Order: sequence, then C-alpha cells, then structure tokens
Amino acid sequence: MSLTDARWARIEPLLPDRTPKRGGLRRDHRQVIDAIAFKYRTGTPWMDLPEHFGS
Repeated sequence: MSLTDARWARIEPLLPDRTPKRGGLRRDHRQVIDAIAFKYRTGTPWMDLPEHFGS
C-alpha cells in the first residue's frame, strides 16, 4: 500500500527540494517514503525490500 495522492499532497511541501547541490539528482521522495512505510509495516530488512522501491 503506497501513499494516496491526498496524503502525498500534505507531506510533499514539508520535504526539501530535489535540486542537486552537488552530484546527481536525489532519489524520488515519494518512493523513499513508501519504502520506509513498507519496512515499518512488514518489518522487512532493508536488504529485502522489493525492487520497485529501488536500491
């Protein structure tokens, strides 16, 4: 279960912008928040997260 668009709309303004200060573009915040929520709900170790959350 990922964040609904309504919940994401409330959270997104609180996060830092994704404009790189150095190096490349930062990872998508929504993907990171969804991965954290998945880990919290399931207790899955970080190494065992599904691939759709990225590396």
